[in-house]
Amino acid sequence: MQTLKLGCQNSPTRLSKGNTVRILLVEDDRMLANTMVAMLKDDAHAVDWLDDGQQGLNALVSDPFDLAVLDLTLPRLDGLEIVRRAREAKVHTPIIILTARGELDDKLQALDQGADDYLVKPFAMAELKARIRAVSRRSAGQAESGITVGRLTLMPDQGTLELDGNSSVLPRTELQILHYLMRNPDRVATRRRLEDQIYGWEQGVESNALEVHIHHLRRRIGKNLIRTVRGVGYMLDSQAAAADPCI
Repeated sequence: MQTLKLGCQNSPTRLSKGNTVRILLVEDDRMLANTMVAMLKDDAHAVDWLDDGQQGLNALVSDPFDLAVLDLTLPRLDGLEIVRRAREAKVHTPIIILTARGELDDKLQALDQGADDYLVKPFAMAELKARIRAVSRRSAGQAESGITVGRLTLMPDQGTLELDGNSSVLPRTELQILHYLMRNPDRVATRRRLEDQIYGWEQGVESNALEVHIHHLRRRIGKNLIRTVRGVGYMLDSQAAAADPCI
């Protein structure tokens, strides 16, 4: 079993709520994975864990993760093959390799196949969190100051929403929902996709939890901006977001 340096877990490296991401962790060491999941969730990330390489590839190709953390030595499919096949499938999700293989050749192969970063076990959790932040910034083109749709401007880093000159701080879940909708305006986001984005594959999510968060968002930005597509999900209406509220 690989060693995780837990002594750094109390280091003041918590992310702001605007930097929460949905992470796929593919690691076959159960004890290590459980520890990592708990510590990443402590930073309010949504983390889904798999211990099988083929399942990891399937999830990476089919689900909208913000970032993946992969071991290399995995059952059924090696981590390098996951990276190669994912990139061939035009999956651009940032990938951090986390492995006991520390040889230069292994690192070069992983980076050449399309991995974004490479961290050798044993590792400090604070360093992994820092690398997650760095890779997320690069993949998001962190030079952007915010996302604007009509009169709405979302500042993910600060967790704030600007509307008609007024700024407010959003609760984390509302921020995640609005961030996803604003990144995909005029496109229907299914209920399942939004719930996975927020909660990951966790069980026990209350059946009306998403509706409650959507209700709170509508109270903030106006009930007409987020449309309900019956039986499917929700959509941010860019025309409604751009319309003059006084008309």
